[in-house]
Amino acid sequence: MDLKRKTSMRIFAVLIIGLLFFSACGGSNDYSPKPRGYFRIVLPKKEYREFVSNYPFTFKYPVYAVIEKDTQTRIAPKLVSMTNLLNMQFKQLNGTLHLSYETITSKKVFDELVEDAHKLAFKNTVKATDIDQGNISIPAHKVYGIYYTIGGNAASSVQFFLTDSVKNYMRGALYFNTEPRLDSIQPVLNFVKQDINMMISSFKWK
Repeated sequence: MDLKRKTSMRIFAVLIIGLLFFSACGGSNDYSPKPRGYFRIVLPKKEYREFVSNYPFTFKYPVYAVIEKDTQTRIAPKLVSMTNLLNMQFKQLNGTLHLSYETITSKKVFDELVEDAHKLAFKNTVKATDIDQGNISIPAHKVYGIYYTIGGNAASSVQFFLTDSVKNYMRGALYFNTEPRLDSIQPVLNFVKQDINMMISSFKWK
């Protein structure tokens, strides 16, 4: 009887230990969804140079960007007819600041260009959480305009236009060559915004 009892107790003890072991192993498995991870982005050192060309304007832009002529037609209400198109390529950061320049020939043309800039900015309302408009006014350089900050997962997070209200007009729109996810591009967006601010603050008409 004692032998049977001891055997039963041993079997019972083994079962208890086994249950505790599997319970401990199972507790370490966490099947809850993990937050999305992103590659670490190494941002270049801030350094600027002067944009010098035959265009009737100058400004400072980062040394890690390349400015080249845009030979492709863009989809836009009026700006598609503009022939003075430039791309400021942030190749290391996978982004492009599209620039469009036009000569103002009349009050009607000026009003149309300003309206186009407004329409293009608000085309992003489908995915934008908000759109803020800020006035640009640098009387010393005769530079005026509007800066659009577009929140959310919009294709373009920054747009603006600059003008002297008399003869010259330029529009800019920033795009990244990736799926628009604000949580992933936010560090790069903040970085490039500083470069755009430098461009605008140093912008001068010739």
